[in-house]
Amino acid sequence: MSDLHVTRLGDHGSPVTFCHGLFGQGRNWTQIGKALATDHRVALVDMPNHGRSGWTDRIDLVAMADAIAATLDEPTALVGHSMGGKVAMLAALRHPSLVSRLCVVDVAPVAYRESDEFGRFIDAMLAVDLDALGGRADADAALAEAVPDPGVRAFLLQSLRREGDAWTWMSNLEVLRRDLGAIRGWPDVEGVYDGPVLWIAGGASRYVRDEHRDAMEALFPRVRRATVKGAGHWVHSQEPAIVTELLTRFLAD
Repeated sequence: MSDLHVTRLGDHGSPVTFCHGLFGQGRNWTQIGKALATDHRVALVDMPNHGRSGWTDRIDLVAMADAIAATLDEPTALVGHSMGGKVAMLAALRHPSLVSRLCVVDVAPVAYRESDEFGRFIDAMLAVDLDALGGRADADAALAEAVPDPGVRAFLLQSLRREGDAWTWMSNLEVLRRDLGAIRGWPDVEGVYDGPVLWIAGGASRYVRDEHRDAMEALFPRVRRATVKGAGHWVHSQEPAIVTELLTRFLAD
């Protein structure tokens, strides 16, 4: 697994590392990270195949978890959203001595049913003619039919970067498209993580359901769940103040 790009905020207090979700970057957590950096040493990680981290030839959640653990040199609070939440859970299960506590945002340790939503997003991104782009507005227009939600489009377009006169996607879209099944899945894993766990769910999201509770509690017996009313899957982007408050309290326990 290639080296990971990490942005660090704050110079004192206990360490906190953030793991973003599919299509994201560490900087997606900048607002919340800066708020926590007054009392914590914050690390915003670009996951493999995203942002400024290196690309791999396949998607492997366990390998990603081990790569995150390799960035930790002391017990650290891990916060992970969606794909990053699965990676953070696996890191806690596989390297419990390195994880002081765990916050999982809007995902569960389960294999999700196949959905064409993310595949449709990737197909639309791959279909953008990067050579013909005059600017981000052109890319936004090109994505509009497949991604009608302007907030989701804005999120996806954060991965579009201009290098000189050329535009490029920072995410390894071809490999992500091929291996979406691995991201939706949940690998066989042994052990239990007995540290404190905060499980944040979006009240309007389908990714955390009551039927997921048994799977979560079997692996993380000290879990407590907080549901953010009205928030969808990108809870931390839609309700950053609430998520910041939840994390502040959790990290202070």
